[in-house]
Amino acid sequence: MNSRRIIKHFTGQKIAVLMGGRSGEREVSLRSGQNVLEAIKRQGLQAVGIDAGMDLGTELRNKEIDAAFVILHGRYGEDGTVQGMLEMMGIPYTGSGVLASALAMNKVFSKKIFIEQGIPTPEYCWAGALHDPRSAAHQATDELGLPLVIKPVDEGSSLGVSIAKSQGQAVRSFTQVHKKYGQVMAERFIQGMNVTVGILGYGAKTRALPVLELVPKNEFYDYQAKYTGGLTEFHVPARLPGSIYAKVQQVTLQAHQALGCHGWSRVDAIVDRSGTVYILEVNTNPGMTDLSDLPAEAKAEGMDYDQLVLEILDSARNR
Repeated sequence: MNSRRIIKHFTGQKIAVLMGGRSGEREVSLRSGQNVLEAIKRQGLQAVGIDAGMDLGTELRNKEIDAAFVILHGRYGEDGTVQGMLEMMGIPYTGSGVLASALAMNKVFSKKIFIEQGIPTPEYCWAGALHDPRSAAHQATDELGLPLVIKPVDEGSSLGVSIAKSQGQAVRSFTQVHKKYGQVMAERFIQGMNVTVGILGYGAKTRALPVLELVPKNEFYDYQAKYTGGLTEFHVPARLPGSIYAKVQQVTLQAHQALGCHGWSRVDAIVDRSGTVYILEVNTNPGMTDLSDLPAEAKAEGMDYDQLVLEILDSARNR
């Protein structure tokens, strides 16, 4: 990465760091955004933080924004909606485009692509807005067995995720998630190592960062474990045999590329006892807080936080 070239390109431009927003991940996005904003300013570049609310288009226009660093998590920011508005306004922005963002946010559609591309992912059942969640829960336990991982179709940060160990729990969780989020899915539970891999770059320069192993003290890597210091043990590089380690990087990179992602992402996976790598999801705007995974992986590669932010910012120049 040529930091000087990136800084030279953006010198004289006003960069908006889009943070906050309207999703359930708002608070995490604000923390990520503040870190990113400070990093951009440390490079001597002009940047302003914007809380992406209903009047975002007006703010971007009034502040005469030249480029956007999108660090919104979840709905209305990581799902292609803000990306579409930026496309319409002609403002270059970081990360994946409209289609890739929408596909990655929707776990059902991303799974369909993984399956079509031969990328391993846990078997699943789902219930859309017009489906009966109780019937879907019974179908899931019949087809996938127990325990089941139950989650919203289009949320991040493990919001609404639970592990059902009985049919009764499955029915209750399906019903609750369906009522709150509109769509719900169940995955076959995979026993194994939780890993996550950051992906950086674009085109032929796209690469996988070191593999990070997650050992949560909670039952699984839930919202609390993700954003509370001391609740998750991190190992980077992950404690895997060399051949499996390389396979994790290869498969996670394939998942990123299969969805057409650009610039950066974080791919979550599980490695079972046989060494099979199962892709869980691709996050197109992963966290950039002090406790987030991707900065820790970049650090293991020898990249500090400011360098990481610059490389992500460069994806706005090269779409």
